[in-house]
Amino acid sequence: MYYLVKKFSVTLFTTKPAAAPTITKLAAASFITILATAPFDTPLAAAPVSQTMAEKSETENAVDSKFASIYSSEWRWRQKLLAVNEDSQGDEVPAHLPDVSFQNQRERLATWQRVLKEMAAIDRKKLSRENQINFSVYKAQIDALMEQQKFRLYEKPLTSDTSFWDDLKYTARKTFHTRRDYENYLSQLGEFPRYFTQQIENMRAGLKRGFTPPQISLQGRDASAASVVEVERPQDSVFYTPFKKMPPLMAKADKVELRARAVAAIREKVIPAHAKLLAFLREDYIPGAQTSIAAYDLPDGKNFYRQQIIEYTTLDISPEKIHRIGLEEVAKIRTRMRTIMDEVKFTGKLPAFLNFLRTDPQFYATEPQQLLNRAAWIAKRFDANAKDWFGRLPRSRFAIKPVPDDIAPYYTAGRGGPGVYLVNTYDLPSRPLYSLPALTLHESAPGHAFQMPLAAENKTLPEFRRNTYISAYGEGWALYAEKLGEEMGIYETPYELFGMLSYQMWRACRLVVDTGIHAKGWSRERAQQFLADNTALSRHEITTEVDRYIAWPGQALSYYLGQLAIEKARARAQATLGKKFDIRAFHDTILELGSVPLPVLEARVERFIAEGGVGPYPVAKTPA
Repeated sequence: MYYLVKKFSVTLFTTKPAAAPTITKLAAASFITILATAPFDTPLAAAPVSQTMAEKSETENAVDSKFASIYSSEWRWRQKLLAVNEDSQGDEVPAHLPDVSFQNQRERLATWQRVLKEMAAIDRKKLSRENQINFSVYKAQIDALMEQQKFRLYEKPLTSDTSFWDDLKYTARKTFHTRRDYENYLSQLGEFPRYFTQQIENMRAGLKRGFTPPQISLQGRDASAASVVEVERPQDSVFYTPFKKMPPLMAKADKVELRARAVAAIREKVIPAHAKLLAFLREDYIPGAQTSIAAYDLPDGKNFYRQQIIEYTTLDISPEKIHRIGLEEVAKIRTRMRTIMDEVKFTGKLPAFLNFLRTDPQFYATEPQQLLNRAAWIAKRFDANAKDWFGRLPRSRFAIKPVPDDIAPYYTAGRGGPGVYLVNTYDLPSRPLYSLPALTLHESAPGHAFQMPLAAENKTLPEFRRNTYISAYGEGWALYAEKLGEEMGIYETPYELFGMLSYQMWRACRLVVDTGIHAKGWSRERAQQFLADNTALSRHEITTEVDRYIAWPGQALSYYLGQLAIEKARARAQATLGKKFDIRAFHDTILELGSVPLPVLEARVERFIAEGGVGPYPVAKTPA
């Protein structure tokens, strides 16, 4: 998943969850308004007869320039609001942590209100075709940010498996190259007390009004803060990591000086900030967190959950309809699962087969490296097929790494993003090998570690499209990538194919479980049992997943609804274009967009069809 995207408050607007999620993610809001005011990809208005082509072009350029000035200025300002998280791209080491104070939250709201007023003055029909798309995507971002401020999501800066304090560790794990990197990092460490105090004040305000993650999903969430406090010496802290291996050409005296300053900063700033947080979590926050697991029981809960649905799915769709879609899809996938059971000559019923998959040693690694090695093998199998399915490949590569020990117990099975595919090697009996191909396709290539760099490398897009993450698009694409693996021949055994179906079932079940929990009064136990009855997920994974849905309303809905939109668009293109349909051109068209709301994706595919199936890049003909 993304995370990652993955995530809460403004961190949704980084590059790719969520868990997130961090690797969290942006989704659009208020699409009724957008669709009502102007459809996506609206044709340019015809110029008056008296207006020359040159005058028309000059008018369009002026409107385009005005729009570009608005989004460029706001985007530069927005970057100062973002802390590094698992989805962040690039090697830059920021010198400061964001200001997340209540006063700054009010300033954010005022800024986005002003931006919307400026946008309202733009005549969309006079924008170029590409800027009409940009306008739709950008307005969705601002609408979503406004809704987050309205519901004060900054008062809940954590989910079941992500948090503001854990996200800070991603900077510590970067590769530093220059003295400036180290100076910036030391400056950042010095701001921990201020940043933690602001976050705690926001969390305390949320606690006071009952706006917290459910208490059950917070059990054990203090452990990662405790791991920072309880180190024997500063040099053992994760935040000292950049100083263990410093650039070889850096002067020895500089290394000694910087290391001494790091030890002092960790001892005097970082550890006390975490100690303050740890006390707050243990004494106030976790004991006082809401006992209900339903979003409907949060302040203005029904409207909040509907807003979360719009944000994460980019669709205005009711919980009841989503629940029905989920049940229908679950039934379809169960039928397909039965065919696999027949193929391997299993005579029992689905629950017995699922128990067999969860318990038979043949399906599990015995050493962490075995799991990592298998993930790497699967990733290279994709590389061997990539040219037949994609016309353009990203320049960026990715590493395969284990999930860090301090977050592994409550982290998902894997997570991918720019430059990395994290594989969870904690509790190996809960990490089945038959699910690893689907997980790898989703998190690495052609999923998150493939799609996100392609967007970032697309210099024809404005930065707000290259470097943001919309969950319905990103997770929908990654889930589509899992299913594409069957066509690509990635699944080598019936059990691996069943693993893919189980993952499909898992995401279809999310439609049922998320809406069941937050809108229909389901208990945690009922949600767990529904997953146990229908998927091959291990018991450990079922527990962590349900707690994630409990703590992160709506995000889990984005995956399957996004995949359905891509599949529907592909089916229409294939049916209409016939022999002209080229799967590489279709995939390039989807990926060239960057991360966009589903209505924008659908409109682009309609244009792809109207233009005869020509993709955005030249595609070599397949030999006859």
